[in-house]
Amino acid sequence: MVRMIHRTVPGDFMPSISAIALAGGRGLRARPLTLEGSGHIRSKAAVPFLGRPLVEWLVAAFRDQGVTSFHVAANGRENRYQVKEALGYGERLGVSVRYSRPRTDRHNTGSGQATLGVIEEHGLRGHALVFPTDSLFELDLAGLVRDHLASGAVVTVGLAHRPAAEVAGTYGTLIADGAGRIERFIEKPSMRTIEALAADPDRVPINAGLYLVDCARLRRLAATDELAALARRGLDWGGDLLPWLVSRGHPVSCSPLDKVGDLGNPRGYLLTMAEALAGGYPSLRLPRGPVIHPASLARRDEVSGLTLAEKLAAGLVHIGPGAWIGRDVEIGPGVVLRDSYVGDEADLHPWCRLERVACMDGAIIGPGARLSDAYVGVMARVESSPERPAVVSGFTALGHEVRVPEGSRLSGVIAFPGQTADGTRPAAAGSAGERQSPTSSGSSTRS
Repeated sequence: MVRMIHRTVPGDFMPSISAIALAGGRGLRARPLTLEGSGHIRSKAAVPFLGRPLVEWLVAAFRDQGVTSFHVAANGRENRYQVKEALGYGERLGVSVRYSRPRTDRHNTGSGQATLGVIEEHGLRGHALVFPTDSLFELDLAGLVRDHLASGAVVTVGLAHRPAAEVAGTYGTLIADGAGRIERFIEKPSMRTIEALAADPDRVPINAGLYLVDCARLRRLAATDELAALARRGLDWGGDLLPWLVSRGHPVSCSPLDKVGDLGNPRGYLLTMAEALAGGYPSLRLPRGPVIHPASLARRDEVSGLTLAEKLAAGLVHIGPGAWIGRDVEIGPGVVLRDSYVGDEADLHPWCRLERVACMDGAIIGPGARLSDAYVGVMARVESSPERPAVVSGFTALGHEVRVPEGSRLSGVIAFPGQTADGTRPAAAGSAGERQSPTSSGSSTRS
């Protein structure tokens, strides 16, 4: 669908780039990661990832590529003030952060409108990197800027690639010419459509939700009667603004990104976490090897009375290189930990095994429990015994303070905060009366 020809611009010109973070929506796909409790929503941007809010990792990574001016297009109280709690006004991270005004929420009709609103409100006239706050990116920003400037595009779309089976019915794809100019967008195509169009069914191009935009040209277009009317009705990036630009002959280009990790659902969160712990996201600057807080190394467990450092030296505990252990974690003998994150003050009882597990602060994993590809929320309890071990796998996500009874077998279960998850009930559904607000995420397929 896309054959890229690399373009160049003379010299090493690199304009100053601002960034616009899209923080909106209610995080329906990510639940229970985006639920603190009954009626308490956590912004996707503020979901903890390896001990920090996700948006903080993003800002730090873009700062390291020269971006120092950030503008947050927030929608809704949770998104606005949880992001502000994470970032403040940017001083701690060495950047400046501004926020859309709360009064603009009532005019928010989608991610495209939110972007145009921030560009106008904050007087942006140069180039801006627009990004969602529920994904991680590996990209060469300077290369993306060079492609954008050489193409003369109003918008350059960052491309990711996914296998056809993942794209069909879920993601939008696109068709571009040999120079990377987008000719058509296809929203959530069927497998038959993808097979007819894709040159390589293992690498189908999709919109990654990240855009480099010419703010001055977008401001002029936003002032036209046609686009202004569309923005009042509903203007999402993937479903509305990009197709409108292409259909009206305005140049929209595309440029491949090195890697995109979608953290907007439990499965994507866990896979991206494991890849990051293995060094797959260099922009995060994670330390190599297992990361163990000194307070955890010095902590003694109640069974052996030995410190973690002593148990490691004696071969009584096995911790792989892709492991991250927070502060005051108690780890019993016989524990095996691979490609997993363990938050502060968690308890890992003897003989439990964790592989590709996100175990949040204060969680308790019982003796002999077997966890793989699982998310365990704050103060959740997986009760277990060597005689009746609990087994949790298949991208199960346990919300905060969830209880898993001894002997349970869970696979692919979604449990909301405070529930008991024993495998006998269906996956949790959304709370009654909740609806999704206009999203400020980067793609029409996200929620």
